[in-house]
Amino acid sequence: MTGAGLMTVGELSRRTGAPARALRAWTDTGLVYSAGRSPAGYRLYDESALWCVAVIGELRGLGLTIAEIRDLAAVYLGRPGEPIGPHLAALLRRARDRADARIASLQDLRERIDQALALDDLAGDALRDTDPRHGTVLDHDRA
Repeated sequence: MTGAGLMTVGELSRRTGAPARALRAWTDTGLVYSAGRSPAGYRLYDESALWCVAVIGELRGLGLTIAEIRDLAAVYLGRPGEPIGPHLAALLRRARDRADARIASLQDLRERIDQALALDDLAGDALRDTDPRHGTVLDHDRA
């Protein structure tokens, strides 16, 4: 810790596990509050930055993008007294939809892998017969 209980970006990174580059970007976009700069020009953070980084980590862990977290922060900061619950719920529904799409894509990939594994002779003629050029890398017998 530097003087007056302040942390540099490196110290904040070590304490939170967040990459220093991400912390700088989050600071530049207003997601993490900086307490200013040291005489040497280093960004300085107080204990509240630990909370900000933890919240960002939780929201990222729930599938929200940084852009969505910025939008949520804008609602929180720009509309004091307005509950952010409905906004968060909408963002979480979008994150769930993205997760569902990724799951469907991975299930499709697994089915295609299973179909490939179901070929009778995966290492032999089955692959050569599917290659119209014959004699390519897939033709192991000619190597």
